[in-house]
Amino acid sequence: MSAAGVRQPAAATLRVGIVAGEHSGDQLGAALIAALRARVPAVSCFGVAGPKMIAAGCEAWAAADELAVMGLTEVLRHLPRLLRLRGALLERFSAVRPDVFVGIDSPEFNLPLARGLKAAGIRTVQYVSPQVWAWRRGRVRTIGRACDLVLCLLPFETEFYARHDVPAVFVGHPLADEIPLRVDREAARRELALAGEAPLVALLPGSRLGEVSRLAAPFVAAAAQLAARHPDYRFIAPMASARVRAAFEQVIAQAPDAPAIRVLDGQAHRALAAADGVIVASGTATLEALLTGRPMVVAYRVSAFTAFLLRAMRLVKVRYFSQPNLLAGRRLVPELFQEQVTGAALADALLREMGDPSHVRELQEQFDAVHRTLRRGGAGLAADAIIGLVSRPGALPQLRDGNVHG
Repeated sequence: MSAAGVRQPAAATLRVGIVAGEHSGDQLGAALIAALRARVPAVSCFGVAGPKMIAAGCEAWAAADELAVMGLTEVLRHLPRLLRLRGALLERFSAVRPDVFVGIDSPEFNLPLARGLKAAGIRTVQYVSPQVWAWRRGRVRTIGRACDLVLCLLPFETEFYARHDVPAVFVGHPLADEIPLRVDREAARRELALAGEAPLVALLPGSRLGEVSRLAAPFVAAAAQLAARHPDYRFIAPMASARVRAAFEQVIAQAPDAPAIRVLDGQAHRALAAADGVIVASGTATLEALLTGRPMVVAYRVSAFTAFLLRAMRLVKVRYFSQPNLLAGRRLVPELFQEQVTGAALADALLREMGDPSHVRELQEQFDAVHRTLRRGGAGLAADAIIGLVSRPGALPQLRDGNVHG
């Protein structure tokens, strides 16, 4: 038995095929690789990886940002390239035959790949559940056919899978372990060389180029509105990549009333810790803002055609789209969708969130409760589940808390 309580493969080696899409998938993948290596030192990982995964020792066959596509129309535009990449990966993984394939997020890409690999006799894991409980619920059958196990970041997801007899484990969220329960704002400001106590607003328009192209202008306009009303406000914008930084800076340069906005390469955690309020694209960054205890306004924009389909076909089955509200089961933070996302609306909403100290304290208490729920040693539990799946052919991993469905 390993120190983590899960029996290692008999040969004490582990070969993991892995495909991670985008910045958030790269973060999860890097933490998972480190946790696997702590349990099985002779682990080798290969597939589609971002810079953090590569630094953690993953052999990159392709870059994670190749999968950074969102929305229905956007996927269609990139479909030929994505199909070629998936076909090449299916062929290469089938030839190499890893002990297990782990698809991290990017379900539209990873689930068909997993289905092909499972048919070839390779064990398959989906790390990060698709939001199947929110829209297109019929996909749960596809997930069950494609995956031997789903690793869920959110506690309510396993209940949905249990109703459909799909093996699933709640492992918590690695970000909840990475970000301390008490964030030191002053230390973060010192590290960013931000002197003084003037209010600081963090702008996070997304990690994908498509997101930034739709959200940069209203985010910059919101900063202009805030600066006009409160000249002492300062602004900081961490960028996930050089490409999104260039796109964001171009919007700043074209906005005649844009205030000074300090643009960073990465450092999202530090920027959020330093901030007093956040304007943020829907996605993992909303969870990061929650875990740092910062008031926020969440924005979500897709193409006009995608928005039309979502509304006309009533594809969305939940009341909220931001992770703070989904986790709380009620409205904790303002959400603005599509045409609601304007500079004025974002600025007004953030000022309301930041302006009432008692509201900020109540938010922080709610955020802290969510943080503690998600703080479970996520990467370690995910590694335990994967090793357990590989170690016992035909059996499910039995984690220490017994929280396994299927």
